[in-house]
Amino acid sequence: MAMEKPRPERGLIVGHPFRELEEIGRRFEDFFGRPFLPASWRPFPSEEKGWSPAIDVLEKADSFVLKVELPGVKEEDVDISVSGNVLTVSGEKKAESEVQKKGYYYSESSYGSFSRSITVPSTVDASKIKASYAKGILEITLPKAAGVQPKKIEIAGEKKEAPRAKK
Repeated sequence: MAMEKPRPERGLIVGHPFRELEEIGRRFEDFFGRPFLPASWRPFPSEEKGWSPAIDVLEKADSFVLKVELPGVKEEDVDISVSGNVLTVSGEKKAESEVQKKGYYYSESSYGSFSRSITVPSTVDASKIKASYAKGILEITLPKAAGVQPKKIEIAGEKKEAPRAKK
């Protein structure tokens, strides 16, 4: 029977699918001066304009806290799910209106669907995950299981004797 080596706990891991392939493509193009993939395999400009919300991860003594920036996204357009040890935040940022003045059109805002997946450590109690949403910030609290809370260990040093007075 084959035994698998135990893997060290690595904490939260934020997933970005295809990031490595995109980086290889950029380096190939920089070096050889031509695209890595044929034009038919590259994403359309509309697909490249997609967006992905920024995530901050904080570790506290009793929990992990994720803060997801979702400006302009309504609470009802956000879904949070947990499957195994993967937490996924997905949804859609919808365009509210287009600005058109004097024959020109300009917009730097990104719209569309998004999905971010995060691998959570096995120390998280998935049944107690909570989420709140205010002012464009989604805050997800991932409590650590009670039995795996960090314990402070006191260091016992050698007792030093007080210097003796000379007579």
